Amino acid sequence: MKKLKLELGENSYPIYIGSGLLSKLELLTKYIDSKKVMIVTNETIAPLYLAKVKSLLTDYLLKEVILKDGEEYKTLKTANIIFTALLENKFNRDCTLIALGGGVIGDITGFVAASYQRGVNFIQIPTTLLAQVDSSVGGKTGVNHKLAKNMIGAFYHPKCVLIDIDTLDTLDNRQYSAGMSEVIKYGLLGNIELLKFLQDNIDELMLRDKSLIAKIIFQCCSDKANIVAKDELEKGQRALLNLGHTFGHAIENKLGYGVYLHGEAVAVGMLMAARLSELEGYLSAQEVLEVKNILKKANLPTKINAKINAKDILLAMLVDKKVFDGNMRLILLKSLGDAFICSNYKKDLLDKTINQFIAA
Repeated sequence: MKKLKLELGENSYPIYIGSGLLSKLELLTKYIDSKKVMIVTNETIAPLYLAKVKSLLTDYLLKEVILKDGEEYKTLKTANIIFTALLENKFNRDCTLIALGGGVIGDITGFVAASYQRGVNFIQIPTTLLAQVDSSVGGKTGVNHKLAKNMIGAFYHPKCVLIDIDTLDTLDNRQYSAGMSEVIKYGLLGNIELLKFLQDNIDELMLRDKSLIAKIIFQCCSDKANIVAKDELEKGQRALLNLGHTFGHAIENKLGYGVYLHGEAVAVGMLMAARLSELEGYLSAQEVLEVKNILKKANLPTKINAKINAKDILLAMLVDKKVFDGNMRLILLKSLGDAFICSNYKKDLLDKTINQFIAA
């Protein structure tokens, strides 16, 4: 087992990474303050891991909420199901919520924890690669709106993150590839050594070599913890973690949540950001091809394979958390492994980029 700590003063918390962690009672109980515990999971994960987690907590007053699975259910309506369960069972401020699942479960459970009685404890147990390398760490919680993704939420940190890589054994190939998108993101935005490692080992990673998987999860969590510790509320450099996301969120929103998995949309978005970086004179055509090749080797999409309007994509991008005073900021690449926040891109080149990916 490896352990990281996200240093945020009184909000600091540990991240545990390893095999067999769902059998380690002490990793959970030391972060639970009272007997009342509610586990939030979904219909896919519940048959696989709910009983295992419950077996660790037999001395607690346990309740569970099992939600439908999918990005389309990451809504205020779904959050209200959890609120209702908490109220009906008379859970008070010293209760603990446990998020058992992927990014949707982690985000929505964290949002409920931030909101219920103005804040209760919660623990992240991410079961997808995407959640393990990215969404479970950093305290971003929230739900989607039909007009935009993740625009309703809060910064709210868990008491701990428990990453049992054995849960990836039951993850389907499409979800695994979606998680690799976020891994590739960390290489592109600031860790060229990680990117080179991925390029050298992508075949073994796609065959799920556990020693390599553990290594990349630790590296991604470490990179994110370092960035978040310096910019918890995304006032500056934390925005770099959104490489590809402004494009990707617009794709998700306009196609309909769940048509593309989050990681799939981000993959297309990262390639769009790379292409715009090339048009702006930062990247070479060869570097853009490198981005495309690593995405393809991870079985990720590199174009929008659906009927969609370029104008709709642009309008959706304007409803984004990185828009200030009407100005949309994008994360572009000066070179592979060197991302930056750009506000002075050329509008015609952005339009050209979007149209190229629509036309493709």
